[in-house]
Amino acid sequence: MATVTHQSEQAQDFSALPEVSSDVFTAPLKRPDHVGENWIEPQQTQYTSEDDAIWNDLFARQMEVLPGRACSAMMEGMEKLDLGKGGVPDFDRLSEELGAMTGWSVIPVPMLIPDHVFFWHLANRRFPAGNFIRTRETFDYIQEPDVFHDVFGHVPLLTDPVFADYMQEYGRAGWKAMRYNRLKALGALYWYTVEFGLIMEQGEPKIFGAGILSGPQEAVFALEADSPNRIMLNVDRVMRTDYVIDDLQPTYFVIESFEDLYRQTVERDFDRLYRSLGPSFTYANSAIIDVDNVVHRGTQEYFLRGGRGSSAKLV
Repeated sequence: MATVTHQSEQAQDFSALPEVSSDVFTAPLKRPDHVGENWIEPQQTQYTSEDDAIWNDLFARQMEVLPGRACSAMMEGMEKLDLGKGGVPDFDRLSEELGAMTGWSVIPVPMLIPDHVFFWHLANRRFPAGNFIRTRETFDYIQEPDVFHDVFGHVPLLTDPVFADYMQEYGRAGWKAMRYNRLKALGALYWYTVEFGLIMEQGEPKIFGAGILSGPQEAVFALEADSPNRIMLNVDRVMRTDYVIDDLQPTYFVIESFEDLYRQTVERDFDRLYRSLGPSFTYANSAIIDVDNVVHRGTQEYFLRGGRGSSAKLV
């Protein structure tokens, strides 16, 4: 897909790691001694037989719930990359196959990485994947993304040419967000699309967000529960909307297609948008506002009863 850029961005050099000024709000992450400024691990972890068994069990569990719920690009991508062949996939193999399809590669990183490093890798069609896998004790829920979330949840969609282009453009958008100190707003866009987005297929929402695809409860909750809102994506609105990182989502946003997502973001004048945004969010994560195109107005019962911390039922 052709890239739309404004004049000021045409000469932008994305090959060098961007600098971050001291007044930009970023998460304070300490870089491990064994990685450089690019945060890339020297090599992918040599996984044990138990690690491979955990991957296989996680894979089997998700495949019990995703058929009929995951978007077609996800299911096709898993087949193209043969993610069910057994054990944690080899990043070199994935990179070779993705490279031939869409020019992407998968690189191992030790943990969550700083925003500017993440943007830099995406802008150069490299997807950073956690180099570790959860334990049996954290099998059902892990807050920091591991190799299963990253590779199972994210990588299959990188076989889709339009989504692959969108991810690169999202990385490039990070440079502008840093200039305006609006990383939180850009993060909300990623959260509600790449991590927890839904997409219309044959008139019904399906899942494309990795945070939903890699979790069995949310895969059902996002599509079938009465509690959450489901609202058609409006980029300006989403970037003003708070989000929750430790529970199921009160609201899911739905795109018409990957082409529509690309147009709504890459062709948007973010200079004007960032100048109009305040430093904090405008809308609560459960809000429905007058500009919303509502697919489903949620009851919010799960959240009103206290959510995960109260063992509320997923209704």
